[in-house]
Amino acid sequence: MIEENILKLLYLEKRKSVNQIATEMRCSQNKITYWLQKYNISRRSISEAVYIRSNPKGDPFTFKRPKNDTEWFLYGLGLGLFWGEGNKVNKNSVRLGNTDVDLIIKFLQFLNEIYQIDIKKLRFGLQLFNDISKEKALKYWSIKLNVSRDQFQKVVVTKSVQKGTYKKKSEFGVLTVYFSNTKLRDSIMGAITELRK
Repeated sequence: MIEENILKLLYLEKRKSVNQIATEMRCSQNKITYWLQKYNISRRSISEAVYIRSNPKGDPFTFKRPKNDTEWFLYGLGLGLFWGEGNKVNKNSVRLGNTDVDLIIKFLQFLNEIYQIDIKKLRFGLQLFNDISKEKALKYWSIKLNVSRDQFQKVVVTKSVQKGTYKKKSEFGVLTVYFSNTKLRDSIMGAITELRK
């Protein structure tokens, strides 16, 4: 017999898997599953189990409820930026792309101050036309955003087919901010859904 309080502690509080608990208690996984069912402890979905395995220390973010006008403004601004400029199709990460460095800086501030995300954990994509200097663009963005060059993914270069005013608009390319976390993406989209109402 496995005591209910021990099973709740290991499975619900410490978020250990059935396999980990079975190994720790030196019994079969079937036995753990049996007692979970016996105590009406709901099993995790596959996606929840994968999420926990990917984030063994817990969520890599913490929502900080805004407390003053400045924080509420930043929260609303961040939601608005994602609503307007973010990638809503990708359900596994928060992605926002733009050529405006000040817009990107505000979005980073939103992620850092409202969701307590360490800026060092963000990743960046950069798309350039082939007549823009890759080195110059990387230097520009890394200095302006105060981030490491190691945080940049492979730069995507697109062939420029015609001359025009695009160069003034995207002199340093389109920068995309990435943070791979389904739960964060769902939290932001949930807040936007509330705003829609």
